[in-house]
Amino acid sequence: MKAASNRRNDDKHERIIQAAIAVFAEKGFFHAKVSQIARRAGVADGTIYLYFKNKEDILISIFEEKMEEVITDMKEVLSGESDAITKLKRFVHHHLLLVERDPDLAEVFHIELRQSNKFMKAYVPVKFFEYLDLLSDLIVEGQRAGQIRKDVVPQIARRAIFGALDEISLRWVVARRAARTEEGERYSELQHPYSLEVTAEQVATLLIQGLTECEVKS
Repeated sequence: MKAASNRRNDDKHERIIQAAIAVFAEKGFFHAKVSQIARRAGVADGTIYLYFKNKEDILISIFEEKMEEVITDMKEVLSGESDAITKLKRFVHHHLLLVERDPDLAEVFHIELRQSNKFMKAYVPVKFFEYLDLLSDLIVEGQRAGQIRKDVVPQIARRAIFGALDEISLRWVVARRAARTEEGERYSELQHPYSLEVTAEQVATLLIQGLTECEVKS
């Protein structure tokens, strides 16, 4: 009985999380209501508070749980490659694939999380740092194998790589949101006229060339 009860509780928790992602993406974090999340999840309003303290707690839980899934997924993808350069290229492609695969979650990550004062000022995003560690580990691996320049500082490079991917993802998300309205269709095309697949190839090429070319003299 206890195991069955836990499964039911886990199911409700996941339904609330998925419902919140959809509602936050559609309404925006500040305009979303707990009652809307409950309705979409198929639970009573009060049930939400059995799992989460408030709406902001739901938002941070989305980040923690989904980032854990992203990290696990990325590790699995990278494990199938043999060298650091190929892994880095796969990282870029898969990061943008994940954005395209779950656009609602991408909106929450790239827009709604940044609207939360708690997340931006007080919360320590441990999972985000774990994700960045995947990049710095690849850079160190490439340096040891002689594939990546020795003068590259992994901690700086990982931020630069993620920053490029984050900006591209944000533009894509903003364009997608704008495209929901007739007035925004043209804006959407101007903001992100290329597919994420084409973009990923271009970005991967630029990054890899920068990491592997001859050292730049000061």
